[in-house]
Amino acid sequence: MPLALIVLVAGGLVVLAPRLGLDETALPWGPACSVRTEDGSIGLTTEQARTATTAVALQARGEEGPDTSGIDPAALERLAEGPPDDAGPSLTCRVSPASGLQREKLTETGLTPRAQRVLDEMGEVFGEQSLGGYEPGGVDAGHGADSAHYDGRAIDVFYRPVGEENRREGWLLAHWLVAHAEELDVANVIFDDKIWNARGSARGWWDYMSPDPDNEILRHLDHVHVDVQRGG
Repeated sequence: MPLALIVLVAGGLVVLAPRLGLDETALPWGPACSVRTEDGSIGLTTEQARTATTAVALQARGEEGPDTSGIDPAALERLAEGPPDDAGPSLTCRVSPASGLQREKLTETGLTPRAQRVLDEMGEVFGEQSLGGYEPGGVDAGHGADSAHYDGRAIDVFYRPVGEENRREGWLLAHWLVAHAEELDVANVIFDDKIWNARGSARGWWDYMSPDPDNEILRHLDHVHVDVQRGG
């Protein structure tokens, strides 16, 4: 393809991405992560996104976070406070899911080693959490067909009752999971009528279609769902 045509196509994508509701992360040459603010999107490297989401989560607990001096303060503010009008997603990342992962079996906790690592890492940052979706010996009911919960690959973190404050707390975790998705082999994050998928991560967050629009649990309004790659 002639260089002039490549430049023309690339320029067109830059212009069209915002109009299609996509962040810069949708562009292969764009930043891996971005935080959407009222003044536009702020690009971040994956490492900056990990640092920023960890910092705001720890600060919300009254603990000291990592050094964020190299990160745009506007991005940190949006991650800490969320959108001013209504709680919702602000950060997304484009990731490359690992290939060649081995399929794992349940451990004595009812989780696979990959899922257990996610649980352990969350505990380091968020402290004690209200958890569900797994148990010793595994679960075999209570979730949709072919659910990752039955494989021990999924964890639910509850934020009840459903309300503005709990929704904003839930988004702190959801953003942290997306920022750390590549290193933790996260496959999906679902919360508050939204879903982020590692293999479709260039699209960012999109609407999650619940099988029962009147059910708060099935819409994931009261909990953040995270599952890891199956492998194999």
